[in-house]
Amino acid sequence: MSQPIRIVVADDHAVLRAGLMALLNDEPDMLVVGEANDGDECLRVAKTVQPDVILLDINMPGVNGLEALPALRRALPQSRVLVLTMHDDETYLRQVLAAGGSGYVLKQAADKELLSAIRTVYSGGTFLHPAHAQALLTQPVPEPAQSSQDPRLAQLSEREVEVLRLIALGYSNKEIAEMLYLSVKTVETYKARVMEKLELTTRAALVRFALQHGLMDDPQGNRRT
Repeated sequence: MSQPIRIVVADDHAVLRAGLMALLNDEPDMLVVGEANDGDECLRVAKTVQPDVILLDINMPGVNGLEALPALRRALPQSRVLVLTMHDDETYLRQVLAAGGSGYVLKQAADKELLSAIRTVYSGGTFLHPAHAQALLTQPVPEPAQSSQDPRLAQLSEREVEVLRLIALGYSNKEIAEMLYLSVKTVETYKARVMEKLELTTRAALVRFALQHGLMDDPQGNRRT
C-alpha cells in the first residue's frame, strides 16, 4: 500500500477541526499529521511535519488564512494548500488562487467533495466548486492588449496558448489530445514547453497565469465545471 496523504488541518473551531480530522483519518489513503487554530501555528506545525496537503480556513484569529497562504507557499513549496471556508465569495476565491492556493471548498459542501478535493490537489490538480469554476469562466475576457503585457506570454505559439488554456480549464492530457487531434505525447511536449517558457512548475501555477491573463475562455465553446 502506498503512503497516505499527509494532511495538516488549520481551523479555529475546535469541534469542527476534530470532526474534520476524524473524517480524514477514516480514509485509508489519508492521515492527519498536524492541527492548528491560526495562521502562525499552521506555519509552525507545517514546517515541522512537512505535509502533502494543508487544509486551511480563511477566518482565524491573529494571522488569517489569506495572510498565511503566501508564507506557507514560500516555506513549503511542495505542500498543496486547499482552502476550506464558509465564504461563497468569488473575491476570496480569486485571492486564494492568486496567492498560490490549489483549491477552494465550501464548508457546507464538505464530506465527499472535500475528500475528492484533497485527492485532486495532492495529485497536482486544482479543485474548484463547479459554481465557482463557472463564475470564473463567464467573466469578461480582457482585450488582447491587456492580456499580452507579460513578455512571457508573447513567447508562446498559438498552439501552446491553446494547450495552456485547455490545461487551465481542467482538461486532461488525453482529453486535450482528442480535442486537438494530437497524440498524448505531443500534448505533454507542448505542456513542458509552456511551463519552461512561462517559468512555472505546477498545474496550479498555469491556472493562475491563465486566469490573470484572460485565457479562461474555452476555444471549443464549452464550459468545464
